[in-house]
Amino acid sequence: MDTKQHKIHPAVKIAYTAFMIVLVPKYWMDYGPTNFLYFCDVALFMALLAVWTEWKIWASAASVGILLPQAVWMVDFFSTLAGHPILGATQYMFDNAIPLFTRGLSFFHFWLPIFLLYLVFHLGYDRRALAFWTILALILLPVCYFLLPSPPAPVENPNLPVNVNYVYGFSDDAPQTWIPPGVWLAILIIGLPLLVYWPTHRLLCWKRIGFRSS
Repeated sequence: MDTKQHKIHPAVKIAYTAFMIVLVPKYWMDYGPTNFLYFCDVALFMALLAVWTEWKIWASAASVGILLPQAVWMVDFFSTLAGHPILGATQYMFDNAIPLFTRGLSFFHFWLPIFLLYLVFHLGYDRRALAFWTILALILLPVCYFLLPSPPAPVENPNLPVNVNYVYGFSDDAPQTWIPPGVWLAILIIGLPLLVYWPTHRLLCWKRIGFRSS
């Protein structure tokens, strides 16, 4: 097989790397290193590895993990833009108190899933991605629950990441209270692979969408 068809254009490699060179130190200074434990941030680094190594497992695993959640982010972004937020998860993108530059960096939540689809289209889809990302998620979720702070963020450090990967509920203002915290964590551990990762995996394996899979 001609491997040239799998190559990522050098301009894409340079542009994405330049974005990461700007984002990583900015996020590190503003939010600290634990911010990079968010699934979407993990996917950023996987995409960087995919761009340079051209190993499809990296792009495939990141796609399994975030395509569906980030699609929800997109919908909420457009609904908020129209003045009728559905979840309110993207209202910070329209908060003038947050610098425009910072919000511009955070817009990666919108274009990253599209970029991952581009990578998977060119590199192919690796069927091992489901197991790869699921194992990663099953490690990160307990780490975020047991080792990182619950909401709300402390007054003395309002930018401190709390409730990373929503292990305490969907709000960063307070933990959810309608079920025991451990039950909520168990729902994430069981529900994400079954309701998010598996359906995404099956979609990416679907031959008709034009992805090469193995």
